[in-house]
Formats: sequence, structure tokens, C-alpha cells
Amino acid sequence: MNNNLRLVINNIKDKKLEEKHFFEKEELKIILDLYAKMVSEGSWKDYGLSISSKQVGFSVFKNATENALYKICKNFKPKNKNLKYLITDVNGKILKNSFELNKLLENTNWKKLSK
Repeated sequence: MNNNLRLVINNIKDKKLEEKHFFEKEELKIILDLYAKMVSEGSWKDYGLSISSKQVGFSVFKNATENALYKICKNFKPKNKNLKYLITDVNGKILKNSFELNKLLENTNWKKLSK
């Protein structure tokens, strides 16, 4: 059993700790709703999560055996407010950024972004 995994429950006492090291519940819901839509369209097939002290990322894949197409990131201490949420390519190049996750994902044309 992997002791590095933990179940995140709506516990007020630990809320500040979870906000610093992962997506908040609403943020994750927005991302997973988009992921479900893209999977149903056949555009995305798999995802992965990466967590560090500076950023959490949700990587999306066309195929499980290929590199990630994009990474949707949340910076914990951005240098300016527009760098709080990012969409990056496989090399880390910022393709789009915003201070609001919902608007960032809604205003992204995923088909054009992949070209």
C-alpha cells in the first residue's frame, strides 16, 4: 500500500493545508467536467496529476503511451495574479493563463490550441 496517498475530505481544520497543495474541490470539479466532455468527444484519453510545493498540474493525454498534450496548472504563489492558472504544452511553454480557472478553460479552443 502506498503511504503517500491520502483521502481528501471536506475537513475545515485541514482546509488551508489542502488549498496550498492541491486543487480545491470546485477547481477539480471544473477540470473533471472538462475532461469528461473531451473524453466523450474522443479528444482526450487519459490524465495524470503532478504535485509540488509550488504548483499542482492536471496533465491530459491523447493516448496513455504518448507525452501529455497539455497541463492545466495552479500556481500557489504566482508572481502576478494572471499566472495563477496556466495551460502549458509538454515543454512547459505557457499557452494561456488567467487568474480565474473557469474562464480560462471556457475560453480555450482546444482544437486550435493543439496546432
